[in-house]
Amino acid sequence: MNDPDVVPGGPAEPDLRERLTLVRGRIAQAAAFADRDPGEITTIVVTKFHPVSLIEELHALGVNDVGENRHQEAQAKAEALSALGLTWHFVGQVQGKKARQVRAYAQVIHSVDRPSLVDALASDESTVDCFVQVNLTDDPARGGVAPPDLDSLLERVQATAGLRLLGLMAVAPLGAEPRRAFARVRELGEQARRVAPEAKFLSMGMSQDYPDAISEGATHLRIGTAITGNRPVLG
Repeated sequence: MNDPDVVPGGPAEPDLRERLTLVRGRIAQAAAFADRDPGEITTIVVTKFHPVSLIEELHALGVNDVGENRHQEAQAKAEALSALGLTWHFVGQVQGKKARQVRAYAQVIHSVDRPSLVDALASDESTVDCFVQVNLTDDPARGGVAPPDLDSLLERVQATAGLRLLGLMAVAPLGAEPRRAFARVRELGEQARRVAPEAKFLSMGMSQDYPDAISEGATHLRIGTAITGNRPVLG
């Protein structure tokens, strides 16, 4: 049966390899434009709602850093793919009661945003890398610490066993100019390093705005649909 949405003779939808190659090329281009080494930029492929088989394909294409933002889904995927040696990044908001479960499989947590979560993630047995998430809006539901409270949260992370601070994470606000938002994160990163010199990395930039993030010093990009394609429709 003919698919009514397919135009005969029209261009084929890019496959996973092509999308990944395109994004890698754009990252290299944006890095060159910003006079940066693309080798200092980590691309985390966010695979929310996508099957384990897609992550296996990504691994075969050289992807090692994978991101998820739903604990139950991330936990199951990490267990199923444990033999691949992937680096799992948790990029969603973490519930305090799930904190210890998240740190059991995630090597990096990008969304530390409140003192109670810092305490819940504490451990004398192992260390997890983390970013402190900054909220660039006035909406507390967006997640992230308010900039005036950033220094005190950084100090708490530094003083907590089992957490290794990497830097700051942020999401550009809806409707805002991404470049301006990322410039603000860069400024906050400079402020953070006065309190925590080791906080030298910036996790910012997604499918729609990662070239702007690179221009403002992003070291970790969280890219989903530009690489994975549209999320599967859940029944």
